[in-house]
Amino acid sequence: MPDAPDDPALLASELRVVLGQLVRRLRTQHRFPLSQGMVLGRLDRHGPMGVSDLAAAERVRPQSMAQTVAELEAAGMVTREPDPSDKRRALVSLTPEGLATLLADRRDREGWMARLIADELAADERATLHRSVELLRRLAEG
Repeated sequence: MPDAPDDPALLASELRVVLGQLVRRLRTQHRFPLSQGMVLGRLDRHGPMGVSDLAAAERVRPQSMAQTVAELEAAGMVTREPDPSDKRRALVSLTPEGLATLLADRRDREGWMARLIADELAADERATLHRSVELLRRLAEG
């Protein structure tokens, strides 16, 4: 990468390219489509959620999220049940099968990435990567 850390446009361009490459590589490690993995992961981290809440959290249209949830429900990975506080809406929850599939997928993906980090990065590079994760999280949430 050209050494221009003070040029936000150049840094943004390089980051977009590198993240795109990493995402494509991660996709090859998934057992299911990335959109489904994102939903399963969010339900695992945050518990039951409504379809509109999932859509907002993942920044997709509610119709797209409804389709993803329907696919996961048909595969037996999630269930929908009435929200105890508002019977007009449904909450989406992980099933035991969905959790088991998610955990197996996570082990595979994290194992692959952990091996790369261990094999390809020196200790100081791993420390830099560790600090970078929080910066990337802030950018993703911003």
